[in-house]
Amino acid sequence: MFKRIAIGNDHGGVEAKNLIVDYLTAHGYEVLNMGSDSEEIVRYPYYAAQVCNAIIEGKADGGILICSTGIGMSIMANKFKGIRASLCTTPYLAQMTRRHNNSNVLCLGGKTTPLSEILGIVEEWLRYEYEGGRHNISLSMIAMGEDAMEGVCRWTPPQDLTPEEADQRKEHV
Repeated sequence: MFKRIAIGNDHGGVEAKNLIVDYLTAHGYEVLNMGSDSEEIVRYPYYAAQVCNAIIEGKADGGILICSTGIGMSIMANKFKGIRASLCTTPYLAQMTRRHNNSNVLCLGGKTTPLSEILGIVEEWLRYEYEGGRHNISLSMIAMGEDAMEGVCRWTPPQDLTPEEADQRKEHV
């Protein structure tokens, strides 16, 4: 059961984050607000790394990440060993990712999921626990893959990367 939730967002998730933080606080969760409070453009990898590192370091039990679509956050979060981030657009997906995938990071689209639906997704994600059983096989395979592909260090992206610096790395795009 999650008690401490780290939440991070970029400019596309400010409104949704505020709604979720109010909900979590009202329901007794400890919230680590690691997101942007501004709608000025910022880069989601920075905030995803902050939340994932908080989970890996034991400062949070789970995390919620919000960008405009949730896609970028989920891509970045799943680069971290031990993180099982799931982009959920319905309460059913949130339930199933907890029950079958032991998701520890919920990713949401702040511009693609109506605010009226976001809390229902969060509630379902928080309500369910991992079932284990036959699902342990798949999660063990994921852990084996992570071990085989593990890098030598934990990475935190720079908060400000210039377009020129990004152009020097365009072979990755």
